[in-house]
Amino acid sequence: MDSKCVISQIEATLDSAARGTMETVKDILNFEIVGIDVQTYLLAFLAIVGGFAGKRVAVAGLKRLGKTAERTDMAYDDILIAAANRPIEWACIIGGIWLSLVILPMPREPVDIEQFVNSMMRGGSTILLLWFGLRLVDGLTAHWEVKAEKTESRLDDQILPIIRSSSKVFIVVVGVILFLQNLGYSVASLVAGVGIGGAALAFAAKDTLSNLFGSIVIFLDRPFHIGDWIEMGDVEGVIEEVGLRTTRLRTFANSQITIPNALFTTSTINNWSRMQKRRIKMSVGLTYDTTPEQMALAVEAIREVIRNDEGFHQDFFIVNFDNMGPHSLDIFIYAFSITTNWLDFLAVKQRFLLNIMRAMAEVGVGFAFPTQTLHIDSLPGEPESLTSQRPN
Repeated sequence: MDSKCVISQIEATLDSAARGTMETVKDILNFEIVGIDVQTYLLAFLAIVGGFAGKRVAVAGLKRLGKTAERTDMAYDDILIAAANRPIEWACIIGGIWLSLVILPMPREPVDIEQFVNSMMRGGSTILLLWFGLRLVDGLTAHWEVKAEKTESRLDDQILPIIRSSSKVFIVVVGVILFLQNLGYSVASLVAGVGIGGAALAFAAKDTLSNLFGSIVIFLDRPFHIGDWIEMGDVEGVIEEVGLRTTRLRTFANSQITIPNALFTTSTINNWSRMQKRRIKMSVGLTYDTTPEQMALAVEAIREVIRNDEGFHQDFFIVNFDNMGPHSLDIFIYAFSITTNWLDFLAVKQRFLLNIMRAMAEVGVGFAFPTQTLHIDSLPGEPESLTSQRPN
């Protein structure tokens, strides 16, 4: 037997074995278990494997994104990635399971299993979104708490737990409503009932809610801090404590005033502690026997006092002969001290007034005070001899 015949026989044997193997594989794949062929089971199994493989890919991608986000100055991208990490992992697994269930034929009678599975998957997606929202709230509030610890006010430390709890309750309520809706339940009546109950609760607690929103406005706008000297209407004093409902202020008479936070949203607040400089506005009255030359010297002497005092801003001040009053010649003084501290300001002002007194003494003029000259034409019971001697 020559070699060509041997090769032909081998090829025929291999071809026959391959056809037999293919037929066997086809028979195995077409073999049905509970009415479903093995090929469909394998595809469903591969879908589940793909879900877990997608989880691995998602984890690796999120790690790379996390490393990239760490190199940025903004913290919110790190918070977003950290919040989405676990939900995305489970979304890959649940997606693989859902795809495997879609591949498998599901009966519709007597129970529509396919619709039930689709509803459960939509509900699962809602739960994942709910989980992501809760993790995001935790991350954001934790970041804000670190910032709040660096501030002087305790209001932000008190309000952050309320923001966290309120946000979580809101997310859970919305998530439950969406979950029930995806399961096929009618939530219109539930939403209407919640709306009516919320409106009634808001009306009953409108003052408390207005004060709470007032505290939020204080937290966001920061019109003052603990220890600031403020004036609002006829109330003036130093802020001692800012709470969720009220703010406590210590007056200069050492009494404590409690102010509802809602008033801060509708009233004008004058924060004296935020002055960049403190004003001195006053007039110095000289006697009427002051000559014009002495007045000019007096004005220049006061200007020189301000120039030589390091406690005053030198960029702007006014000293001018301003008025001829009923009992004095008035010099108007308008200047600003560098310090805004009250005690230091009083020391600067005292030094300034003493220097003015010394300067006026050197010029040779005197300070005026309210006086009146009384001209008597006649006195009751005056003797005729005195009347005849009065000059005409």
